[in-house]
Amino acid sequence: MRIAVAGGTGTVGRHVVAIARERGHDVVSLSRAEGVDLLTGRGLDHALQDVETVIDVSGIQAMSTKKAVDFFTHATQNLMAAEKKAGVKHHVALSIVGIDQANSGLYAGKLVQEDEVRHGGIPWTLLRSTQFHEFVPMSIKAASVGPLLFVPTMVTQPVAAKEVAAALVDAAEHAPQGRIPDLGGPRTEQLKSLVAAYLAKTRQKKRIVPLHVPGPMGKAMRTGALIPAPGSAVGRQTFLEWLEAMEEGGRQRPGEGRAANPGAW
Repeated sequence: MRIAVAGGTGTVGRHVVAIARERGHDVVSLSRAEGVDLLTGRGLDHALQDVETVIDVSGIQAMSTKKAVDFFTHATQNLMAAEKKAGVKHHVALSIVGIDQANSGLYAGKLVQEDEVRHGGIPWTLLRSTQFHEFVPMSIKAASVGPLLFVPTMVTQPVAAKEVAAALVDAAEHAPQGRIPDLGGPRTEQLKSLVAAYLAKTRQKKRIVPLHVPGPMGKAMRTGALIPAPGSAVGRQTFLEWLEAMEEGGRQRPGEGRAANPGAW
């Protein structure tokens, strides 16, 4: 099958591309680095030639609700319009667990994206996942001010990005299913504990300052509204196992990772 991956160079996208190719699919990655711009539509028509399925894991680094909503509105509309012209048969999209409970920032953008997918005229499958393990180093980089590290009070159930990618490729290999069961990691954790473990493993000396995030987003983070409901799909790799694998592989050094919205996944 010929599969296009929107956001194919990102945290999950690179795994989607690799897994799909390992399974024998013909894969094209859609990113600005590869001449495709979802916001303007540049390069989409050419890139989607003969594509049967699109997996959309594109994203934006934005704390602004307006920026997130604008991005996902225009990017998804452009992508799906190009899919219609190309005769794409299946659109697979990645979203976030709990976005109904925290309609701001990135989460508001993802809600808009889901709506565009449902009404875009292409048969679809939608997977919501929790934050990835990589969210922890990203949040450390974003929330550090000198020796201080501001960590939101948050209940989380992080999942391996590679396992999310595998679930998306699985979905692409089946007929469109609508919304499929949410996917979370194997353990419910406090973000502060994960941050402390990462700092210890990477030998970073920072003082953790608890941060009380106001509004619906903060409430959702504190109450566990951003973790999957019982009966959801569960990944295998724990955060600590990911941390050990990261150290052994030497792929990530202290402080690496893109900046992220502390409420993002």
